Amino acid sequence: MPQLEVGTKAPDFTLPTLDGGTVSLSEELKKSDAGIIVYFYPRAMTPGCTKEACDFRDSENSLKAVGYSVIGISPDKVESLQKFTDKESLNFPLASDADKSVMTEWGAFGEKKNYGKLIKGVIRSTVVIAKDGTVKLAQYNVKATGHVARLRKELGIDR
Repeated sequence: MPQLEVGTKAPDFTLPTLDGGTVSLSEELKKSDAGIIVYFYPRAMTPGCTKEACDFRDSENSLKAVGYSVIGISPDKVESLQKFTDKESLNFPLASDADKSVMTEWGAFGEKKNYGKLIKGVIRSTVVIAKDGTVKLAQYNVKATGHVARLRKELGIDR
């Protein structure tokens, strides 16, 4: 599936979260002032994914102050997401896309290079969805370290 492009409508999704709940893009957009930041990561509790999640956790208040909410999506089972949330005191929803259908539709699952080899897997990605449901920013193959700081600059939070 091709990657999402700025100005296109983001595909809606509903995915399982902790405690038997679900999260859907359309419902979150109704509650949002500016939009939703959806980020895709390969696996909970790995070093890069932990760094990225903690950076989002630490930026959550400043993101909310300008109207954005965060949703993290991985192929992990809900039980793993619960452990990750508890261990790292995460303050935003994590969703399980076990069959990778949402990741595939959003262009965050497919061929990528890993240590020089071409493999199929989760492509670390962040997509910012505007209040009207269109893609405001789409970043693929991002590096975990420093990503949230760069995103904050691009959204005009940090100058």
